[in-house]
Amino acid sequence: MATTSTTGFSGPTVCRLTGVTYRQLDYWARTGLVTPSIAPARGSGSKRAYSYGDVLEVKVIKSLLDAGLSLARARQAVDCLRGDLGADLAASSLVLSERGSVLARSDGELVDLLRGGQGVFNIIPLGGVVAELTTRLHESEATSEREIVTA
Repeated sequence: MATTSTTGFSGPTVCRLTGVTYRQLDYWARTGLVTPSIAPARGSGSKRAYSYGDVLEVKVIKSLLDAGLSLARARQAVDCLRGDLGADLAASSLVLSERGSVLARSDGELVDLLRGGQGVFNIIPLGGVVAELTTRLHESEATSEREIVTA
């Protein structure tokens, strides 16, 4: 069976860029929260390869957890963001409440991610998440820490 060569980010590199532990990343991959789109694990000793979009999803999930959301609620919000919304994450903010989440787009449109919610307790500007990831990528490339995985 022939394999084509593609590049991506290794698990340890994703952890360095996003601040999640390898154990979290592994659990999220095994449960389907964030699956590596370039190369999934194919048994013992194989290496996962994550795309930039995958790394961004990990960073968004980490931001949601840091803001106090449970993993189950973060999973719901990310599933909605992945759906038909076509959200430009860098120009959007998540408004989080005890009962739901709303995506606030730069054009003023509000999208209810979890169908209902009142009492906003936190707003996460996703542009900052994207900017932080971009900065970490540039720093990583400058110090040659970026580990490229070929599948």
